[in-house]
Amino acid sequence: MRALLVGLTAVLLVGLTATPALATPGPSDHPEWWFDAWNVPGLWAEGARGQGIVIGEIDTGVNASLPELAGNVQPGTDFGSFGGDGRTDRDVDDFGHGTAMASLMVAHNGEDNILGIAPDARILPIAVPITGTTDDAGGNASDLLLQAIRWAADHGAKIISMSLGAPRDPGISRSCPAQEQTTIDYALSKGAIVVASGGNSGDAGSPVEEPSVCLGVVSVGAVDSSGAVPVWSSKHPYLTVSAPGVNVPSIGQIAGQAFFGDGTSQAAAITSGGLAVIWSKYPQLTARQVVARLLATVDGKQTTRDSAVGYGRINIGAAVNNTVPADAPNPVFASADPFVAQDAAVKAAPGAPSVRPATARSKPPGDFAVAPLPSPLLSGPGLVGVVLAALGLVCLVLLVVGALRRRRAAVAPVDFDPPTVPLLVGVGVSAPDEVAEPAEPGDE
Repeated sequence: MRALLVGLTAVLLVGLTATPALATPGPSDHPEWWFDAWNVPGLWAEGARGQGIVIGEIDTGVNASLPELAGNVQPGTDFGSFGGDGRTDRDVDDFGHGTAMASLMVAHNGEDNILGIAPDARILPIAVPITGTTDDAGGNASDLLLQAIRWAADHGAKIISMSLGAPRDPGISRSCPAQEQTTIDYALSKGAIVVASGGNSGDAGSPVEEPSVCLGVVSVGAVDSSGAVPVWSSKHPYLTVSAPGVNVPSIGQIAGQAFFGDGTSQAAAITSGGLAVIWSKYPQLTARQVVARLLATVDGKQTTRDSAVGYGRINIGAAVNNTVPADAPNPVFASADPFVAQDAAVKAAPGAPSVRPATARSKPPGDFAVAPLPSPLLSGPGLVGVVLAALGLVCLVLLVVGALRRRRAAVAPVDFDPPTVPLLVGVGVSAPDEVAEPAEPGDE
């Protein structure tokens, strides 16, 4: 079984020198330029600060003792052997991946004037033991990721942020491993938004990555301050949006340290924080409507997904201020709707298995055309009936043939081929791959 890949971004491990507070947050040589582009201070002044929104961050854990994060990190959980409530960063590197991503979402004014985009949101830290942490789970990492997603959905996370990913097993012929898709479906059914980084392998063939390839996930690529896509940001036909991911400053897990770096990890974290800002402005909206609002207001909007930028570059200011119909389209959720409904139907059926059988895709991975739902005769109780009827027919024919032989009836022998019964073969679940070592440039 593969281990989970967590991108540790191409971080330049250089302590940044403190600078006075500027109009644009962050160090003067690495400003958080999206604050100006989206007029984030204006959004805060209008009351959109992420209040009331819990972001379930599945990562290496978060150092909640830092003053920049004080009061914003609530008790979560740690799936590693050390246990705990997720408020300890298990990253072996001073950078502290989980802490850094949390700072992009909720940090207060502190080290180098680095601010999070949603300072009144709350982080629900969920640490998973992966390579690059003090508690490497090895082959168990995949199962723990699925448990972590469910735990987040069950403990009040309205946004589940995963600045991580793994190359999908090439032997899988569907968009997403069966159990992983079922887990994403579960989170969606609980009313959550699921966000994942798109990958940092654009200069290495852009292999399909999970969980960002799973239906219903907001998959995020990276852009720089000019809107250009860096060569390392993975290009995928399933990419949803792009967001700031170049020269991004963040708080390290050791007090007084800050770093800057590149990666779709940062892009996913900023997108998650931005979604919290939108939702805090419109708390009456559903998860579907919040994502629809994000998609309706992107810069450089594409009518169909572009492999480099998805539907476009996120613009949180426009998402908060523009008029968007309540029924605006949301192709991300729409692609998962048949499977969320199917999971619900399977769970409701008497004697239903805990994991539904995989439904074949009609086209290669990356295309979100979905196969029709199975016929009632070929799923659930209907399939059982077909099997029992077929077996009964076989037994009846064998009895008749045996009786005729005993009576030595003078009839010609008849060759009998029993009816073929459809065999449901479960798709092998390969969990998200290993946690990669920091890659150059822009590992997640």
